[in-house]
Amino acid sequence: MFRLSVADLDSPSYFVATAAVELGFFQQEGIEAEVVRAYGALDGPERLRKGEIHFLGGPAYIATRAFPGWRGAKLLCALAQYSYWFLAVRADLDARRGDLDALKGLRISSSTAFPEVGLRHLLKQAGIDLQRDRVSIVPLPNTKDEHLKYRVGVEALNQNIADAYWGNGMRLAIGEKLGVAKMHLDLRRGDGPPGARFYNFPALTTTERLIDEEPQVAAGAVRAIVKAQRALQADPSLATPIGERLFAPEAASLIADLIARDAPFYDATITAEAVDGINKFAMANGLLAEPIPYDRLVATQFRNLWSK
Repeated sequence: MFRLSVADLDSPSYFVATAAVELGFFQQEGIEAEVVRAYGALDGPERLRKGEIHFLGGPAYIATRAFPGWRGAKLLCALAQYSYWFLAVRADLDARRGDLDALKGLRISSSTAFPEVGLRHLLKQAGIDLQRDRVSIVPLPNTKDEHLKYRVGVEALNQNIADAYWGNGMRLAIGEKLGVAKMHLDLRRGDGPPGARFYNFPALTTTERLIDEEPQVAAGAVRAIVKAQRALQADPSLATPIGERLFAPEAASLIADLIARDAPFYDATITAEAVDGINKFAMANGLLAEPIPYDRLVATQFRNLWSK
């Protein structure tokens, strides 16, 4: 049995990987696979290195945490194109979408893991100095319930510990649905400093060992992802039963709309521009000491499968 984990189970950013298993596309490829129902951002890279999981859907650079210099891990394909981070602000805040100066003086709640790295990088690229411009990055409220992680941004506003929050599409959507938050930045669609859409992209990562020892499984995984992308593009409602099995009801009710919104970006291709973007991001934030060549980072032997 091959095990797949995603960085955040109810995030639409990695949902294609989950759907590839849950809709039976891995099985169609002759691969017995299961989705690990855990918060993969916590220890996913480390579990991948230990062989406890075989595939990890998450930020393209996530492997750098457990595979220094990317040695031992490879990107099989993209789950979608471009950075998928959002910044939501209080619904009553007088701020025009995309106005970076409007972030000055705000308290912004964020996960203290990789997302905070992205937020700090964005603010720096926007010319915002945290001290001079009185911007505070505050941690998300604690929750012991894994199924409520998607609500932590909303809770940060409700508890008045933040004026804005940074996170995935589900967290934004919950805030919009409840009327407490509105979209301010959508990096994928061009908001943020120049080049922000290339900070990151969602990808499927595996180990070089799996590729070397079971190349047919790696190839089958890529084909399964492409099938899932096309199926969800054709019918986003396929996401709802999966959400009902794996998510809290509130999140499950929104997943199909979020998939429909993101479906135009479903393309398994990993471009040279995308690799250049994550190399720059990773080096700027101490995740890499030097850029990684495209063919060392990407499992290029499977690139012909990205468009099939």
